Amino acid sequence: MKRGKLTAVVAFTVSAMLALSGCGGSDTATDAVDNGEEITLDVYDDFANYAGEQKGWFAQVIKDKFNIKLNIIAPNVSGGGSTLFDTRSAAGDLGDIVLYNANNHSTADLIKAGLIADMTPYLDDAEYIKQYSSATDSINEVAGQESGVWGIPGSVSAQSPETSSEGNEPTFGPYIRWDYYAEIGYPEIKDMDDLLDVLEQMQEQARADTGSTDVYALSLFKDWDDNMMNNAKQPTCFYGFDEMGFVLAKADGSDYEDVSEEGGIYEQTLEFFNQAYQRGLVDPESSTQSYDTMYAKYQEGNVLFSFWPWLGQAAYNTTENKAAGKGFMLAPLEDMQIFSYGATPNGGTYVIALGAKAEYKQRCVDFINWLYSPEGIYASGGQTSGSSAGVEGLTWELNDDGEPVLTDFGYQVKYGSGGTVPDEYGGGNYTDGVSALNFVTVLASDIDPETGYAYDASLWPSVIESQFSTALDNDWSEHMGGAKTAMEYLEANDKILVAPGASFVKPEDDSQISTLRGQLKTTVVNASWQAVFASSDSEFQSILDGMRTDLEGLGYDQVLEVDMKNAQDQDAARKQIVEDYQSEN
Repeated sequence: MKRGKLTAVVAFTVSAMLALSGCGGSDTATDAVDNGEEITLDVYDDFANYAGEQKGWFAQVIKDKFNIKLNIIAPNVSGGGSTLFDTRSAAGDLGDIVLYNANNHSTADLIKAGLIADMTPYLDDAEYIKQYSSATDSINEVAGQESGVWGIPGSVSAQSPETSSEGNEPTFGPYIRWDYYAEIGYPEIKDMDDLLDVLEQMQEQARADTGSTDVYALSLFKDWDDNMMNNAKQPTCFYGFDEMGFVLAKADGSDYEDVSEEGGIYEQTLEFFNQAYQRGLVDPESSTQSYDTMYAKYQEGNVLFSFWPWLGQAAYNTTENKAAGKGFMLAPLEDMQIFSYGATPNGGTYVIALGAKAEYKQRCVDFINWLYSPEGIYASGGQTSGSSAGVEGLTWELNDDGEPVLTDFGYQVKYGSGGTVPDEYGGGNYTDGVSALNFVTVLASDIDPETGYAYDASLWPSVIESQFSTALDNDWSEHMGGAKTAMEYLEANDKILVAPGASFVKPEDDSQISTLRGQLKTTVVNASWQAVFASSDSEFQSILDGMRTDLEGLGYDQVLEVDMKNAQDQDAARKQIVEDYQSEN
């Protein structure tokens, strides 16, 4: 079963000047002769949070495997955003490898502009890419291509689309500082009104314990606002909704609401935050701070509620804190039915493609193919507990019974304070060496056919036994019906609603709708923040009434019609993928 240490350089195919096939008819470049020498590949990556040369242990893995270096070109880091994309597109060369969001950059447009190439001539030995032919066919259908492999979606899965794609924790959920919840006696939380009362008691307790007036139940930020106030949207997910433009759509297609609806779910969440503000539970720096500033407050223990497990738990649930019984855990909100993203047999909207101007296309495709192999899935995963396990021999290994287990170093970097990588694996800080691609090829909750266990180490029995048995976990479990993990609790109590995993691509707005949307976004977001910080109920209602009047005058109904159709089309795609999966399996 042992795959062996990642040090054997694969033999490279010396291409005989393969002509580039079908790139919108605009590219006549040919491949360079590949003698296997070290090359640097430019990777245009919409998802990367790091720009420059890949460092550390992942760099060592791909150097040993393919004799390549990666130069990450990241719009998120450069600050150029769409400008960087436009500049490189105008030059006719995005990069040797291109990672993009199909909701933002149409695959059809990339093909037509001659920016990505058909991988077909380079797929003879690409056994892993070939496994996902239905996913690549799905891209072709959207792009209007009858043949070819123009890209491979990320987050592909062999699981049913009705199965949650998440691991032990959902993407969304009401997470609270469980230690303070315990101190106030584990009061019942029937609904969001009860949650507000509980948070008020917790804040009083935390301030009494710490002697600090800087502890707040809630801390907010504006960085991710788009069609609506992002923080206000999050509690709607606790009740099965997610956004599509200005529409909040139920995971099962049973309900659609627009953000301006009087008394609707979005207004209810704004009211929740406003009532919290009027009670003094909201960090007064919320409207001016960044995500990073807010995150630091979680690390310091000065915030008591988290919209997501990957915020509060990542920031505060250290090994030491959990051993002391302190940390964020899922609250027992009785009426919640949390939105969950279903597994995606055809992948999501994030895509990896071959750049049309790449000189060494075969080696690029070999690398992409490897990313979809079990070895590549493990290695290109991240550091956190809910990601794939890392490098065999370094962070995990097979025990005598053939079961995957984390090494001591694996526990240290995934659940502890990090660590320094041994020189033979590239050296340096482990976190610094995580793949900068920030691209999930195959869901970490999928099963590795070679081990019979998930790629996500947090789902391994050995890890659950060792990591979910601290003082914090045990106390939470005792009060949550004996559940070991949040997902176990949610599934056992019918408190999760899975949106089937369809690779729906939202059509691009036409110029008129795009212009209107820009004005409407500003109106909705500004009014939302003003409403949250209203000093009275009457002021709160006046602000929202004014927002509705302003939206009507700005052509809101035209944009809402587009978003409602997209939401309904997305639901149709979800139902279709369930039907297709059932017929094929």
